[in-house]
Amino acid sequence: MRRHVFVIALALLVVSALAVSADEAVLIDFSNLKVDILPQKDADGNALKDRSGKEVLTQNKATMMDFAATAGASYTDEQKKQMRTSLAIRNWDVVLASSSRNILTQTLSQTAEALVAQDAKQYAGKAVMGIRVRFPLEEYNSWARIKPPFEIPAFESKADIDDQGIITEKTDQQGSDPVNARLTRFEGSFDPNTKITSALGIVKNVGTIKSIAVTVKGLNFPHGMSVILKDSDGNERVMFMGYLNFDGWRELRWENPQYVSDVRNRELRVYPLYPKTVPMIKFDGFIIQRDSANAGGDFVTYVKDVKILYDKAVIDTGRDIDDESIWGIVGEKEKSRKVIESKAFGNQQVLRYLERTLQESKNEFTSTEAPTQGK
Repeated sequence: MRRHVFVIALALLVVSALAVSADEAVLIDFSNLKVDILPQKDADGNALKDRSGKEVLTQNKATMMDFAATAGASYTDEQKKQMRTSLAIRNWDVVLASSSRNILTQTLSQTAEALVAQDAKQYAGKAVMGIRVRFPLEEYNSWARIKPPFEIPAFESKADIDDQGIITEKTDQQGSDPVNARLTRFEGSFDPNTKITSALGIVKNVGTIKSIAVTVKGLNFPHGMSVILKDSDGNERVMFMGYLNFDGWRELRWENPQYVSDVRNRELRVYPLYPKTVPMIKFDGFIIQRDSANAGGDFVTYVKDVKILYDKAVIDTGRDIDDESIWGIVGEKEKSRKVIESKAFGNQQVLRYLERTLQESKNEFTSTEAPTQGK
């Protein structure tokens, strides 16, 4: 009898241990979004160089996207080239609240790639996202949203990308690493040693989020910071991480107040499988909140990464039939979604390109003085 009681107690301990465990993933690491291809060129087509003589690069190779294929035939080849972009840090947008938006504040609000010093105690030599927001000086509440240049695609196939930004989809993704073979491009990679997925903005098979952490460098500003996530249905979730009134690197954390550790107290759910996609989350940016009681003007901070602890929605099991290769339902849905997104993004990029062609490049007036006659 005692033996049976011991076995039952041991089983309960195992269940409890499983209930409180959670998977870990790096949702996005800005160190992986450094510019590494496609130099910036001047009006004559020459590559621009910085003070050290290095070419000024513009795009991130791993996250290149080309929306020209679905943009339509009405665009010229030069216009279609403008529809290539990536998640490179400097491409991210800073959108101010409408009450705070004017030419000066919007122009000065931007992101930049920042490198941590080689002799720094933390993240030496790593690239991080620098954020600058120009808040109005007037005393009223305001906010700024830092968002990716395009909605991060959840089903983008793995691809080979050359130094010219040409994307070639990989056809054979099988091999000795079936776990990573199943991951799409923006899901990143899974490390079997650490059991951590390092994603580029997409994590799938997410049930309940237990905790979110942001590694951020504060500069003693009293402003608040939130993380924006999107679920499988496109619903936004905004989690307030905390205030930035500290100096140096710190990990801000959000703990889910609705997280139930004991599985016996949970509402059990069964998720339908194919053609339903398993629940996922995608990173959709940050929000910086400024209270009216705090001073306006320039605000600066730096972000290294965003990490999550979560429960899986569905237990990973081997599938003996490749449903998608037979029916193609998920692929058709994603293709339709990509067409809609590419049209919106492509139009925006072309309008920006046309505006640049209309922009005057000279800074000085041509002299009206008559040329002197030679002696």
